[in-house]
Amino acid sequence: MPGRPPGRDGRGLCAFTSEVYYDNRLRSVDGLERQALRGPTPFAPSGPYLVEVVHDGNQASASEEVDAVERIVRSLLSPGVEWTDAKGNTRPLVADDVLVVAPYNAQVAALRQRLRPHGVVRVGTVDKFQGQEAAVVVYSCTSSSAADAPRGLEFLYDPHRFNVATSRGRGVVIVVASPRLFAAECRTPAQMRMVNGLCRFREIARVVGTP
Repeated sequence: MPGRPPGRDGRGLCAFTSEVYYDNRLRSVDGLERQALRGPTPFAPSGPYLVEVVHDGNQASASEEVDAVERIVRSLLSPGVEWTDAKGNTRPLVADDVLVVAPYNAQVAALRQRLRPHGVVRVGTVDKFQGQEAAVVVYSCTSSSAADAPRGLEFLYDPHRFNVATSRGRGVVIVVASPRLFAAECRTPAQMRMVNGLCRFREIARVVGTP
C-alpha cells in the first residue's frame, strides 16, 4: 500500500525499495528476516537508519561526514557485535561485512584513507559496487545541500544511484546526510520524484545520533 511504513527491519529495506522504485512489485524471500546485527551498536538489529550531520558549504567532500562514518564503523566493529545470516548462522561482524559508498570521488578518497586502519577497504562510488552486497552499507551523501551538489540535483538525487546504494545492504543501511538535503528546492515534477527517494528513506528510518 503506497504511503504505508515499510517496516524497520531487514524486510523493510526490500519494502522501501519496492515502494519507491518498483511500484510495490518486489517481495522479500522468506528467511531473510533472520539477517540482523546483535550486540552493542545503535544499528541493531536491522533495517534503515539515518545519521544526520550538520555541515555547510561542502560540495564533493565533507570532513564532518568522514568523521561520522569513522565513528559508525568503530561502533559496528566493536567487540560483541555479531551478524546473523539468512540461514541463522551467527558470527562476529568483520570489516569485510561493511560496504561504504559515496557519490563523489573526493569523498571516496577521504573515506578510504580514514577507514583503512579499521580494515574497511570496500569503499567506493555507487557504480563500483553495483551487483555486490554486504551485511551493512553506509552511504555518505556528502553535499551540504542540493544547491552545493556538484553536477546538480539530478546527480546527487538520481533515483538509480540511491536505489543501487541502499539496495546493497543485506540487513542494515545507514545513510549519513546533512539535514538540508531533505529541504531541496524542486522546480519540476521530475526533480520532486528524484528527491522523494531520500525523503521517504528519512520517513521510515530510525534516526540515530553519531555514535
